Amino acid sequence: MTIQSLKSKTIKGLVWSSIDKIGVLIISFLIGLMLARMLMPSDYGLVGMLAIFLTISNLLIESGFSSALIQKHTPTNEDYSTIFYFNLVVSIVFYLILYFTAPLIATFYNTPQLTPITRVLSLNIFLNAFTLVQQTKLIINLDFKTQAKISVLSVLISGSLALYAAYLGYGVWALVIQILSATLVKTLLLFYFNKWLPDWVFSIPSLKQLFRFSSNVLVAGISSGFVNNIYSILIGKYYNAKDLGYYTGSRQYPEYLAGPIGSTLLGVTYPVLVSLKNDRDSMVLVFSRLVRLTVFFVMPVLTLFALLSEPFTRLILTEKWMPLVSLIQWMCFARLLGPICSINMIILNVIGRSDLFLKVELSKLPITIVALVITIPFGLKAIVIGHFVTMVITFFITTYYSGKLFGFGALRQMHEMKTVVIATIIMTAGVFACNYFVTSDFFKLLVGGCSGVSFFLLAAFAMKIEEIKDFKELVLKILPSKND
Repeated sequence: MTIQSLKSKTIKGLVWSSIDKIGVLIISFLIGLMLARMLMPSDYGLVGMLAIFLTISNLLIESGFSSALIQKHTPTNEDYSTIFYFNLVVSIVFYLILYFTAPLIATFYNTPQLTPITRVLSLNIFLNAFTLVQQTKLIINLDFKTQAKISVLSVLISGSLALYAAYLGYGVWALVIQILSATLVKTLLLFYFNKWLPDWVFSIPSLKQLFRFSSNVLVAGISSGFVNNIYSILIGKYYNAKDLGYYTGSRQYPEYLAGPIGSTLLGVTYPVLVSLKNDRDSMVLVFSRLVRLTVFFVMPVLTLFALLSEPFTRLILTEKWMPLVSLIQWMCFARLLGPICSINMIILNVIGRSDLFLKVELSKLPITIVALVITIPFGLKAIVIGHFVTMVITFFITTYYSGKLFGFGALRQMHEMKTVVIATIIMTAGVFACNYFVTSDFFKLLVGGCSGVSFFLLAAFAMKIEEIKDFKELVLKILPSKND
């Protein structure tokens, strides 16, 4: 495949993946805001207490096989069927484990109502087992159009059900319904659109071959899942469900903004990078462009949200969520580096170095634990600031091998970011200037948002930031032409 045809496929993938992520972002964000107004912070905290158990279980079921199938590039139907049945059996085992240990989890948090919530919410593990192979096939085929349809429909239907349940006064169960229905709808739509059913075959040699690559990804995923959720465990244990709800919210809203951007770019370019793994120069070129594109989109979005977090929280989420403001601001700055770290990790899988992927992931664990031990006695704000510090350290860890293997380490990546940093600083000054005399929260959001976008784009055009061309091309692809 030529570089030009890869670029064409990548742009097409970006268009549909952008429609997918933007659609999901808008729907999820609006539904999330409405739910936040109807539910209490403690409702989110109860679900947050179970996050690590569900995350680790899903990782053990997935076992890194999605990455292994993509990395293989041309998996057979025997490979797909083997992984499908493996996931199904393992999901049943883990569901039963969580079902019978639910009272122990409730006792750990001293929250009896977690027992029924755990037993019902854990059904999501079983449902997820049906989606792995189906979704992997779509990724390998670069079929982002179908993925967009499935994602938007599942979020819309599950969100509507959650809102209805919250309106009826079901509290935390509205969130449980949202999670389960989203996975169920996604599963049904994947089978409907994909037209794939497993063969009656299970190959031990195929499983072993795929597991040789996926085992390192699995252990790394478990380590990452533990690092990402240990905050929820300790906050839920040493504080309460309400405080955990505030912490969950502080992570949720920046994730709404940064998550779709990072996952869109990574999802589209990962199979492209895999196809270029034998052409190291072209692969590094795509890798460096991916870093610059990610920074171009993520940095101004999260910075602008941090600037406007106070009027946003008071006006949209209501006064009961005001303790979120300082937490959101620090979490936005921590989240800035998240997508860049993910890109540097993914490139190791692309070249088949899941051993290095594992090594980097395991190195994050002691840093996170030390930060938590130091900060947890001082409250939520100290914990979030500690999280920001660990993300800065993590950036230098994850870029070490990029520098060693490709000559594209931390210093070079920061050099690539400098023009976007300057444009973001100009945007920040512009927002402060425009909002200085504004007192209404509504107009602070309106004026601040419009001026922020305008100042950033003007600065980007003035400095001739290369990614502005990609942005224009993407917009023109998404917008209908005159001939449509």
